[in-house]
Amino acid sequence: MVRVPAGLPPHRRAPQGSGGLGGPRGPSGPPGHRVRVRRNVPVPMPDGVTLLADHYTPIGADRPPTILIRTPYGRGGVVGWMYGWTFARHGFQVLLQSCRGGFGSGGRLDPLVHEQEDGLATVEWMRAQSWYGGGFAMHGPSYLGYTQWAIAAQTPDLRAMAVQVTASCFRDAAYVGGSFALESTLIWTTLTAQLEGRLSGMAAFIAPRRTRRAVLSGLSGHPLPELDVLSAGRPLPFFRELVAHHGEALCTYWDKRDFSASVGEVGAEITMTGGWYDVFLPWQLKDYAALRAAGRRPHLTIGPWYHADIRHGRAANADALAWFRAHLLGDPSGLRTSPVRLYVTGAGRWRDEPDWPPPGMRRERWHLQPGFALSPDNPAGGEPDRYRYDPAHPTPVIGGPVLIGNSEPRDNRRLEARRDVLVYTSEALARDTDMIGPVSAELFVRTGREHTDFVVRVCDVHPDGASMNVCEGVRRLTPQLRADEDGVRRVEIDLWPMGHRFRRGHRIRVQVASGAYPRIARNPGTGAPLTAGTPMVASDQEILHDPRHPSAVILPALP
Repeated sequence: MVRVPAGLPPHRRAPQGSGGLGGPRGPSGPPGHRVRVRRNVPVPMPDGVTLLADHYTPIGADRPPTILIRTPYGRGGVVGWMYGWTFARHGFQVLLQSCRGGFGSGGRLDPLVHEQEDGLATVEWMRAQSWYGGGFAMHGPSYLGYTQWAIAAQTPDLRAMAVQVTASCFRDAAYVGGSFALESTLIWTTLTAQLEGRLSGMAAFIAPRRTRRAVLSGLSGHPLPELDVLSAGRPLPFFRELVAHHGEALCTYWDKRDFSASVGEVGAEITMTGGWYDVFLPWQLKDYAALRAAGRRPHLTIGPWYHADIRHGRAANADALAWFRAHLLGDPSGLRTSPVRLYVTGAGRWRDEPDWPPPGMRRERWHLQPGFALSPDNPAGGEPDRYRYDPAHPTPVIGGPVLIGNSEPRDNRRLEARRDVLVYTSEALARDTDMIGPVSAELFVRTGREHTDFVVRVCDVHPDGASMNVCEGVRRLTPQLRADEDGVRRVEIDLWPMGHRFRRGHRIRVQVASGAYPRIARNPGTGAPLTAGTPMVASDQEILHDPRHPSAVILPALP
């Protein structure tokens, strides 16, 4: 039988990038149950559709608590091992269900639409089963986490949740800062289109490669809405819907796909794990903030992980096992005492905190300076810095959060050599400096187009010159952000949060650009919708840094 990792050691230090060490602790001791599995259990929905599930039962346990996991990614192979066998061997029942439209479940896959209705109907069916013990938990990352939020506020017998690299609404991850997250949305829709095909076992490897070829082809004139055919070989309705609804601030498209308003109403005990390089981290932390505002005390773990990082999967399962044992079996021995645990990149160590953001954090302005310097001092003045952004030859991106693929930091020096990227660098730091918390930027700009983007990225410059990206953010400008009488617009940009140590002798660097292709779609500069194949127009950009226009990145300094 498969043995399950029993947890992670409580070290305070770990090698840089090791990920799991010192992270969430799991229950002690090996799993002790043999497991019986019923395959393809039919679960009827009110509209006549039948969803299929696999039911894992620990032999010898009398109606133990159930863990419900709803997934669009199938029930066999590694999914069945990670979620079915693992938890059943530790004494839980597991109902592992395929979402509508995939892997034997009836209906049509319409991503995000049916998860509340289908999830609630599944819970009603589960309550009527003789094996149901009266309380259940939910578990899973990404889309599996979204299916939890879809029903969490309406199920009083939901006792515990373990959500990872996910959020209660995916809208803002698809339209980051008002832009369009081209690469991640195309990867996911291509992946789901291939999951049940001839090459389904290789879908996670094939989809990013096909998507990369498609977005590169997009540079040679293919309209953005048609990149799905190049990537997946056929039109992908969900991708085209996301493109079509970009920019519609009051659009009702997301109304039944957004569960963020009910997060504070959830009564279950919640543990969250995320990664500094995950595409959903900013919105996962908004869910954490909503729980705290409602007086709840969730646990939060953030490691040096990206979205599809296998290290995160192991740590998340260990965290969930400890959480479920505590809140469903009455065994809190595997829980840590601190509610928040953060891995500090650059330091290679874990840090326990009572809350997020960490108490004692202060927001510190690092100003863009003349001569492309960066410092906490007020800017002394000087002429604006200028560059031209041409969407026909868009500024690329090196590293940063993407849905599938390694999003760990990369050396950005090749990017920083481009004429359409401005680079501001601090003096070498005299001491180790921890920056842990939210990150934002405030730019004062003049732009040749009312429709344009601004991208800000923070990097850690090593003594050998390597410029490693730490976090980034984007803001898409429209005419609604008005300029003053001098044509200057004040632009606020939310970046990904950071938990990073800039070591003594390193430098802090800030990049300013107007593109990050293919991470975000090109801004044509015309205000035309993404569905249009209109010509693209270059924009001349000015970044001001003087006493009246103190452009800065705002970093989260800790003592």
